[in-house]
Amino acid sequence: MSIWTPLDDLRATKGARITELLADEARTGRMIRRTGPFLFDFSKTAITGPALDRLLAAASGVPARRDAMFEGARINETEGRAVLHTALRGERPVMVDGVDVMGEVHDTLARMREFAGDVRDGTFQGQGGRITDVVNIGIGGSDLGPAMATLALAPYHDGPRCHFVSNVDGADWAETAKDLDPGTTLVIVASKTFTTIETLTNATTVRDWMGEEVSDPASQFAALSSALDKTSEFGIDPSRVFGFADWVGGRYSMWGPIGLSLMIAIGSGNFDAFLRGAREMDDHFREADLAENLPVLLALVGLWNHQVCGYPTRAVLPYDNRLARLPAYLQQLEMESNGKGVTMAGDPLPGPAGPVVWGEPGTNGQHAFYQLIHQGRMPVPCEFMVAAQGHEPALDHHHRLLIANCLAQSEALLKGRSHAEARTKVEGKYDGNELERQAAHRVFEGNRPSTTLIYPQLTPAVLGGIVALYEHRVFVEGVMLGINSFDQWGVELGKELATSLGPLVDGGDASRKDASTRTLLAQLLDWRH
Repeated sequence: MSIWTPLDDLRATKGARITELLADEARTGRMIRRTGPFLFDFSKTAITGPALDRLLAAASGVPARRDAMFEGARINETEGRAVLHTALRGERPVMVDGVDVMGEVHDTLARMREFAGDVRDGTFQGQGGRITDVVNIGIGGSDLGPAMATLALAPYHDGPRCHFVSNVDGADWAETAKDLDPGTTLVIVASKTFTTIETLTNATTVRDWMGEEVSDPASQFAALSSALDKTSEFGIDPSRVFGFADWVGGRYSMWGPIGLSLMIAIGSGNFDAFLRGAREMDDHFREADLAENLPVLLALVGLWNHQVCGYPTRAVLPYDNRLARLPAYLQQLEMESNGKGVTMAGDPLPGPAGPVVWGEPGTNGQHAFYQLIHQGRMPVPCEFMVAAQGHEPALDHHHRLLIANCLAQSEALLKGRSHAEARTKVEGKYDGNELERQAAHRVFEGNRPSTTLIYPQLTPAVLGGIVALYEHRVFVEGVMLGINSFDQWGVELGKELATSLGPLVDGGDASRKDASTRTLLAQLLDWRH
């Protein structure tokens, strides 16, 4: 039984041949939508016109919940918090407990611009001179967002080099440190509570490393945190601490202080364009009819594929090498938000909520996992995206080939190759039973669903729009599934157990642990000594 019981009867329509549906030009027209710099095509799915009408009707409760979010209502009900990452890029007043929070948002943004400008123009320097490198230490949303965006917007970099350290594995920092000068490195520690064990462990290690070369390492640290007492104890001057409210979740936070490393890399003007692109998608999400609303339509496609068709995974396939970290970013965004087991009321869900999200940039994946996508027995809905133009005019022939590959893959997934067509590929080489056997290996079932998002070029504004599009998609899916997309209690248990296991790794009494854990600890301890 599907979680999404109001549409269970649509399961009977999921077997439609997409090639036949595409013959209906009116349907295809309904399933290609534009807003701003984006064109979104979901016509290569098995959604029929009547099914789309039903899906849109099922989304009728989204606008009220959407408006409540934008207006500062406490829609994160398990934590009693508003959900206002949109305010970080907004301009309109937003009231929380009778107070307009936008003044604080804009004040913090102004402080970020000033500090980023000082770092970029050399006003703020390290003890060895002008800042050449910035190291952002965070984890989860405090790392994935700015790391993804900094790579994506590399053509706009004209500031210090940016590096990202997240893993408590010492190799992460050791490899990063190889090319750094302690006297010209700025370290940004991103932790709202300033208690995240992985982040604080890395931060302390980096401070010790810097202290071997400079007299006052903390003077080259900044913090993205609301815990002023803890940042002060660490030695970071309050003028270099940038806080944010509890109504900003980690995976939604790079629009504010968590984006400081990005702002330093690309400049405040380009960062403002990044915010503007997201804000334009916010406005579209708030104002467009459901049938024209890109986040709503993207969500409906996701729900159709997962809840109606039962496809367990979703592949995000950007044909842009600089979007290499986008699938991982969206993986966290969706799987941490909608990887839930109970409804808002606390009742168990009768089935899975969110799909497994994964992917890699094209064309690399074509020579790897696309084999499973094309000929495996489990259909994998694919979400392609590609720009009309790259950032390397002298290599435009590369980009033309990139576009051709992107469009060819969605067409191949759609059409497939019949046994008769496969036979013609090997006739003359084989005959009889061997001909049939060889042909069978070359058959592609086709009828595999995909969507395609295209845009003129990957600019700061376009990237902002893409990220906001997916944020709102996750929101819509969560509303329609009846779950809370804004808590993450599943992160907590492992962290608690890791804390308790720490002393055991040093040889403490493990007698209360299960037999498997005791065996693993014993062998690891033996190898460590």
